[in-house]
Amino acid sequence: MSVVDQRQALDRLIRERRDDYAGLSRLLGRNAAYIQQFIKRGVPRKLDSEDVQVLARYFGVSEAELGGRRLDGEAGGLRRVPRLDVGASAGHGAVDGSEALVSHIGFDPAWLRQLCGTSSAELSFIHVQGDSMMPTLTHGDDILVDRADGAARLRDGIYVLRREDALMVKRLAINPVARLVTIKSDNPAYPEWRDCDLATLEVIGRVVWAGRRIS
Repeated sequence: MSVVDQRQALDRLIRERRDDYAGLSRLLGRNAAYIQQFIKRGVPRKLDSEDVQVLARYFGVSEAELGGRRLDGEAGGLRRVPRLDVGASAGHGAVDGSEALVSHIGFDPAWLRQLCGTSSAELSFIHVQGDSMMPTLTHGDDILVDRADGAARLRDGIYVLRREDALMVKRLAINPVARLVTIKSDNPAYPEWRDCDLATLEVIGRVVWAGRRIS
C-alpha cells in the first residue's frame, strides 16, 4: 500500500466511525494535530509501525489495511469476524449464555463496508435458535450482527435484542411519533407484541446478513 493509500484508508475509517483527528492523535500519544497533518498535509510521510498497530486494533481491521505488516491468520487481508457461542432465540426468548469465541469467519473489508457501512470490530456472528422467524431465518442460521447499528439508529428491520433477560432475534416496526415498537415474528404462527416501550428493550444490534447450510 502506498503512503497516499494509507492516508486515504485511515481517513475513510475515521469518517465511517465518526471519529475525530484530535482524539486519535491522543490515542497515539501524539499532539492533537498529528493525524490531521498526516492526512491533509502528508506529514509525517508515513505512520510508524507502532501507530499502525494501535490504529488497526482500535478500528478492528488488519494492519495490512492501514499499510502495515500482514499478520499470520489474516488470510490475504480478510477481516476476521468473530463467531460467538451465543444463540438468539427466534421463539419466545432464551437466556443468554456464554459469549465464548468459537471461530472467525473471514470477509473482504470492502464488501463489509458495502454491506453495512463499516468493517469495524462492532461486527460479530451468533446463531439462531427456533423457528419463529421462518422463512427469513431458520434454526441454526449464523447471523451477522452490527452492534454499532443499534438503539441510536433504530428503524424498521430485524434486530437482536434483550428483553427481560432473554436474548431474541425479531423484526421491529417503529412508531416514530409515539416512540413505541412492535415486536414481530415472520412466522405467522407466533404472536406479536404491540406498542412496547423502547425503555424495556436492550437493542444489541441490527442483523445485516445471514448464512445457512444447504441440505
